[in-house]
Amino acid sequence: MSSGRAQGIFDGLPIPADKAYLKEGLSRIDESWAASRFDSLPHVVHILTSKDREGEVQFLKEQSDLVEDVVDEVVHVYHHGFNKAIQNYSQILRLFSESAESISILKVDMANAKKFLGSRNKQLHQLWYRSLTLRHVLTLLDQIESVSKVPARIEKLIADKQFYAAVQLQVQSMLVLEREGLQVVGALQDIRSELAKLRGVLFYKVLEDLHSHLYNKGEFSSASLRISEMEDQVLNATAIDNSVNSAQPLSRRTRLVKIENHFGGSLSADGSYRPGSIDDVSSFEGHDDDSVEIAENAVSDGAFPSARVHADGNIKKVSRQMPTWLSSAMPDEFLESMKKSDAPLYVKYSRTLVECLCMLGKVAAAGAVLCQRLRPTIHEIIISKVKVLAVQKSSRSGLDLVTKKDNSDIYDSSGILDGFQVLKPKSKNNSSFSATQLVVSPVSPIMTPKGAAQSAAGEFLNSILDYIICILENHIIVGELLESKLSQQADNVLTPKAASSDTVWGADSESSQTGGFNVGFSLTVIQSECQQLICEILRATPEAATSDAAVQTSRLGKKNPAKEKRDGSEGLSFAFRFTDAAASMPKRASQGWQRGTSAQQEGYGTSAVLPDQGIYLAASVYRPVVQFSDKVASMLHQKYSQLVNDGLLAFIEKFLKDHFLPAMFVDYRKSIQQAISSPAAFRPRANGSVYKPLVENGRPVLQGLLASNMLAKEVLGWAHLMPKYANELVEFVQTFLERTYERCRTSYTEAVLEKQSYMLIGRSDVEGLMRVHPSNAYLRKSHDQSPNSFPDAETVEVELEISELLLGLRPIKQEHLIRDDHKLILLASLSDSLEYLADSVESVGDIFGTSFSKIADKNLNNQAHRHTRSTSAVPPSFTSLAEEYRRLAIDCLKVLRLEMQLETIFHLQEMTNREYLEDQDAEEPDDFIISLATQIMRRDEELAPFVSELKRNYIFGGISSIAANASIKALAEIRSINLLGVQQICRNSIALEQALAAIPSINSEAVQQRLDRVRTYYELLNLPFEALLAFIQEHEYLFTQKEYSSLLKVNVPGREIPADADKRISGISSH
Repeated sequence: MSSGRAQGIFDGLPIPADKAYLKEGLSRIDESWAASRFDSLPHVVHILTSKDREGEVQFLKEQSDLVEDVVDEVVHVYHHGFNKAIQNYSQILRLFSESAESISILKVDMANAKKFLGSRNKQLHQLWYRSLTLRHVLTLLDQIESVSKVPARIEKLIADKQFYAAVQLQVQSMLVLEREGLQVVGALQDIRSELAKLRGVLFYKVLEDLHSHLYNKGEFSSASLRISEMEDQVLNATAIDNSVNSAQPLSRRTRLVKIENHFGGSLSADGSYRPGSIDDVSSFEGHDDDSVEIAENAVSDGAFPSARVHADGNIKKVSRQMPTWLSSAMPDEFLESMKKSDAPLYVKYSRTLVECLCMLGKVAAAGAVLCQRLRPTIHEIIISKVKVLAVQKSSRSGLDLVTKKDNSDIYDSSGILDGFQVLKPKSKNNSSFSATQLVVSPVSPIMTPKGAAQSAAGEFLNSILDYIICILENHIIVGELLESKLSQQADNVLTPKAASSDTVWGADSESSQTGGFNVGFSLTVIQSECQQLICEILRATPEAATSDAAVQTSRLGKKNPAKEKRDGSEGLSFAFRFTDAAASMPKRASQGWQRGTSAQQEGYGTSAVLPDQGIYLAASVYRPVVQFSDKVASMLHQKYSQLVNDGLLAFIEKFLKDHFLPAMFVDYRKSIQQAISSPAAFRPRANGSVYKPLVENGRPVLQGLLASNMLAKEVLGWAHLMPKYANELVEFVQTFLERTYERCRTSYTEAVLEKQSYMLIGRSDVEGLMRVHPSNAYLRKSHDQSPNSFPDAETVEVELEISELLLGLRPIKQEHLIRDDHKLILLASLSDSLEYLADSVESVGDIFGTSFSKIADKNLNNQAHRHTRSTSAVPPSFTSLAEEYRRLAIDCLKVLRLEMQLETIFHLQEMTNREYLEDQDAEEPDDFIISLATQIMRRDEELAPFVSELKRNYIFGGISSIAANASIKALAEIRSINLLGVQQICRNSIALEQALAAIPSINSEAVQQRLDRVRTYYELLNLPFEALLAFIQEHEYLFTQKEYSSLLKVNVPGREIPADADKRISGISSH
């Protein structure tokens, strides 16, 4: 352990390799000798107590010699470093000594210099002041020389559209000329005058560029940027084609044509509008300050809330680099903020132009000019847009246009309007349906919810409002920039520098500081113009509350938008009246809206774009207006919400509620009344001799019900276009569908009134038996296959009960039956029409509920938006109405089935209370059988075009069982019958079987099985008693005991019956 410690302590000492023994000796030294606090006492005691004292002392001497050798080696190695350190230390001492001597000499020199300078103080001060004066004179001369070149530089910057650099130079030059000493220089007066003129020129140029930029006509507007990006896209897309097909480059004009063709039209400004000269409105300039100080506080970074990228994604986020229009500007805080901003280029350009106006001190004058030109410019833009659309429309053929409109769905109405699509005739048999549509519907085919006029109006207004949204966005950006500038000036107005500056616009209201131009004014005027455009589409005349609409909207626009108008007396309000007159809008527009330009009195010319105009286009106008209002609300600050609420959407909703919906309810109420009350409404009309399940192929639906279905789909189509009013429209549809049901019920009652079949279906016992009968499956809507027509034991029992019940009504009187075949045809046609209407109402309800539940879910996801449109799912009454229709249709079929069964009993009751003692073979059936068979075949032929085969099976399927049971029961009331009489009855059953088998829908084998039982029963009369008894024993359950007993009671000539015959037959049954 001690050697390990020594090795650790003395390790690394510079001991030569040839003296390794020194290391070994060091390793043998005890660790106590190397302790930090050495205690010699233990070692002395150890030596004194040792036996070999001399040896211990000698060992210590050897260790001491070893340590001395090691120290000699270390000193020998490090002696050079020790010498060098001693030398350096000596040098440092020498330098310190020399420095002390130099400082002493310097103190003496400085004291001498102080004495010398103190004697010439006044002369030095005069020389220093003269140098400053000369330096200032040289600086002024340099500035005068540079200012003399400023006008030419400003003109060059204006020509290069470097407006900000030009304004910078002009403002700074004016500040230079206002300095003390230069104001009295006569040679600078011309330059000062020229700079003042250039200030006006700059104002005009900036204002013109801002005006063009506001309406997307400038070089850096959003529309121009889209065109540039689309040019790149088209060039990239066609690069391969050009390289393959042609090496000739495309000109810019050719590229623009290709862009318009590729994207379906130019997205740039219309190009037909050119703003008037600014000199026309130069009188609106405000105070003309000669100088302005550059604001030190620049506009904050980032885009304003309204400066959003459009939803189509055509405006890409720009990189943080200096825009081209600022390339010549001098660096300042505004340029630094523009470089850091992530706003789109068109927003940055708006900020630049507003900054130029602020630096020029022309904000009020510019605002006044923009306010004056806002309404006529919007009007001209709409007119030019209409002209472009009119040219595009005329370039297409009328047939292609109508086809495109019919197949388009501009409102993303997948499913709903397709379900409501009015069926169009496809054959000559459907000419009556087309006539019904034209006569019954209160609107022409092009004005229906999916008509060409509705589609064209929606597309037209969408295109106009989308373009207006871009313009309004630019106005909002500029308005918010001005508001931001106002707030900055308000913050800086108390500082001395700002208080002395000419850029303070005054202490008046915001409107006066901006010349009346603000977001509220722009929004008011633009909505007013859009309202007039909608009025022209609807042929409605807006009557202004004052003689000048521009004055009214200007007054409303200047009000503080943050204050809510709770009483509704303020805000954007429109007084209007509506007319359906055919007179054109331009002739009447001047009565309500007086303007200073003749262009606005001429209207917009929408008749050249739309196939038709009128009040019913309000439905297709509603959705674009809602989308427009939503977009506007999303762009604006919350304080402008009242202006949006009282704007265009409030106008159209008020019009829809107060004018359109009442007028539409009246029109459709008259139409449905005319449709169901006309003589032809419930007049069956067959299209051929075979039933056709589709209306397009000629299904004989009653005209009244067909018209009701068409009108219901039309009204629900209006509900889809106006989801906010869906509840009211659905309730209206329910009302006239209920009225149609009542009219059907009345027609049904008139046909079956006081008839026995009608009274029978009202009895619970009859209703119960008919419900449990297997033929009731024919009445189920989902049943598409014929049920088993072969009677089983349960069916036979039910048929027997029904027969007993109906035979108990004998004698059947003719006046209790429906003898008029037209009424039977009416019942059949009414049943099929009611089934058709029930299916249609149910399917429409499903489509209606699905589509509107999707719209409701979408609105729930957009609850943050201002507009929340209420929607409704399928009302339960739709389902209940369909069930009511279907129940009435089933009642019609039940009446027809009972009527045919009662008709059978009416004819077969002639078999009773007579004698069948024939004297010759039967060649023909009885007259009543012939009459019954003829009637069955005639009625089957008459009903065939009006009901399906399954329904005909239900109507005529109960005859065979009633005829069989009635024939067997009749034997008990026949007094006498011979062999030829039996043959006559068998001949009757064969004739009836042939008549029923001729009906295609009836299973002839089932009919034969039932009527074979009749023939078997009557042929038993030809057997002797013993043979009859043996038959009964073998076929005990073929007939009932009562029926076997009737065989014994009838008088058959030549047949002997024992006295105990009844007892013997009863004995067989009792076993």
